[in-house]
Amino acid sequence: MKHNNIERDAFVTRVRGAVRSRFFWIVVVPTTIVALYFGIFASDIYVSESRFVVRSPDKQSQTGLGALLQSSALGQTQENVYVVHDFIQSRDALAELQKRQDLVGLFGSHGVDFVSRFGVFGFQRNFEGLYRYYDRRVDVDIDSTSGITTLRVNAFTAASAWSINQSLLELAEQLVNKMNARSQADLVDSAHKEEIAAEDRAQAAAAALSRYRTAEQIFDPERQSTLQLQQIARLQDSVVATQTQIAQLSAFAPDNPQLQTLKQQLKDLKKESESQMQGVAGGSQSLTKKAVEYERLKLEQSFADKQLNLAMATLESARNEALRKQLYLDVVSTPNRPDVATRPRRIKSILVAFVASLVTWGIVSLLMAGVREHHD
Repeated sequence: MKHNNIERDAFVTRVRGAVRSRFFWIVVVPTTIVALYFGIFASDIYVSESRFVVRSPDKQSQTGLGALLQSSALGQTQENVYVVHDFIQSRDALAELQKRQDLVGLFGSHGVDFVSRFGVFGFQRNFEGLYRYYDRRVDVDIDSTSGITTLRVNAFTAASAWSINQSLLELAEQLVNKMNARSQADLVDSAHKEEIAAEDRAQAAAAALSRYRTAEQIFDPERQSTLQLQQIARLQDSVVATQTQIAQLSAFAPDNPQLQTLKQQLKDLKKESESQMQGVAGGSQSLTKKAVEYERLKLEQSFADKQLNLAMATLESARNEALRKQLYLDVVSTPNRPDVATRPRRIKSILVAFVASLVTWGIVSLLMAGVREHHD
């Protein structure tokens, strides 16, 4: 009986020692390491924050509250906001930022603690490694309701956090300007080329009509024919009057010497009338023949002018459309220069490590108790 009690006491002692040992290694040691790191070694992290919104004056027809909100926001373009968001977190933005600032030196200096430093012992000290490190240092959050984007930069000095944030805003604005230029080029260039082609056609049609007028010595066949017809009408009146006068003289004074003169005058009037009529509707050089080619050239010029007017209207419409779709990056709040480090949250991190260690120790203890119970 006594021997059994001794064995039982020895087993309990071993169990308690094992429990204390697991508690030490699972809870005490990790919590102590985390407390030493965050309490002594962890570098201060400064956070610079800015806010901006990408807007466009593009207003769509809406009614009620939606129209009011869209009018006040100048037609926020959510898809373009996400384009800017992806650009800020892209390799292109990092490459441009690296040209402006020595990120490798800022994040990899010996003033940064061992855990947070970029490229410890040279591991991953390349662009891909810098990109993965950069992705952890820059946060971009978009409020889907208001369209406002919040940009946060985490750095180990207040000046570097502010300068990186400021540079990213400038790069984002440059991207928006490039998008505007590309959109304007896509919308306007095609219309501008059509306008130039229409202008060339209009000039060519006007030049062809001018050459024809000079070669045929006409200005406006319709007006010219009207004048000639009026002249023919006057000649016909003179012919009738002369014929009447000849008839009267022949009846009352057939020996009058003026009779021969009137007959010669009548002959000249008829000849002139026929000549004028030939000029209006006679042979190949008549105004009627010339008017056909003239009207064709005039029609071509009119059509070319209409095409030019349409092309100019299209170009103006394209320019207005380009302006209507112009994007603007408005800074809601400029990057702040932090005067105190807000990260890491040292006490919170230590408490999280302690709680996580306790949970782990509890799970391990339950598992070990199950194993002992199964063994017994």
